[in-house]
Amino acid sequence: MKIGDIDLGPRPVLLAPMEDVTDASFRIVCKECGADMSYTEFISSDGLIRDAAKAIAKMHTSPEEAPIGIQIYGSEPEAMVRAAQMADKADEIAGGHGCDLIDINFGCPVSKIAGRGAGSGMMREPDKMVAITKAIVEAVRKPVTVKTRLGWDDNSKIIVELAERLQDTGISALTIHGRTRCQMYKGEADWTLIGEVKNNPRMHIPIIGNGDITSPQRASEAFSRYGVDGIMVGRASFGHPWIFREIKHFLETGEELPPLGVKERVELAKRHFRLSLDVKGPVTGVFEMRRHLSCYFKGLPDFKQTRIRLVTSLDPDEIFAILDGIADRWGEVPLTETANVYGV
Repeated sequence: MKIGDIDLGPRPVLLAPMEDVTDASFRIVCKECGADMSYTEFISSDGLIRDAAKAIAKMHTSPEEAPIGIQIYGSEPEAMVRAAQMADKADEIAGGHGCDLIDINFGCPVSKIAGRGAGSGMMREPDKMVAITKAIVEAVRKPVTVKTRLGWDDNSKIIVELAERLQDTGISALTIHGRTRCQMYKGEADWTLIGEVKNNPRMHIPIIGNGDITSPQRASEAFSRYGVDGIMVGRASFGHPWIFREIKHFLETGEELPPLGVKERVELAKRHFRLSLDVKGPVTGVFEMRRHLSCYFKGLPDFKQTRIRLVTSLDPDEIFAILDGIADRWGEVPLTETANVYGV
């Protein structure tokens, strides 16, 4: 699969952009575990054009993450175009690698975003969505992609027609989450319409499917049954970044990898924690790792007190010591006790 000149190989597995999750440290860990591409957390177009420090900082990426997309969201055409132009020059503005493509978020269902007409709120204004996309494609040098949903609700699943219109703007790929905005993340993702878009003979850009890719088997089905060019893994990677390795191994061999042992999880958590400290410093790096650390060890017996210590300590050295203690205490726990606890 190619997005512009970016060759991601056959059946690529991408890390979905997730606010407060896919920061630089997590993206690097997922890349090392086999993710073929990742995206920044979504960035407010209004924040970028106001030169808000937090928005600018989110555009900073490193070469070891490449290829990577910068994802922007908003509802005002002029602001979205200016933000896309800033993302196009992210290496100059924020330093680092910059980006390999610009992704437009038309999929976020959160009320504070969609309620203002941004994210999946744009599904109620498809003409405006198409106009913004066209203006961005014409204003930047990098490939432009879109991530969206099936529609606003069950009565307005417009994605088949909308996909053609978005393609006509010149985008280089389209990612579709198999739910409507009103579903949020409830119920099962409906891949039938994703497959219909992919199998539409008028579509020629890559179609990436997203939603409920929680296991290697589901990943394989997405390719074989619905014919998508790539898949995107979101919530199932949280606390389980090695899912990319598991999926790619299964796609290549048809066999499952054995569950990752506790000691291996500890080493991966330590790698992730070191990256967080390097990227964000000893205060923010500790605080923002809390949401990740306990998730690495879901399913361990008698783990509550250790988890509390792990997510309340402010001392990096103490946290590393707790992680080493986890390996010592639970390192020989039978894998059946820690396997299959990451379903989303």
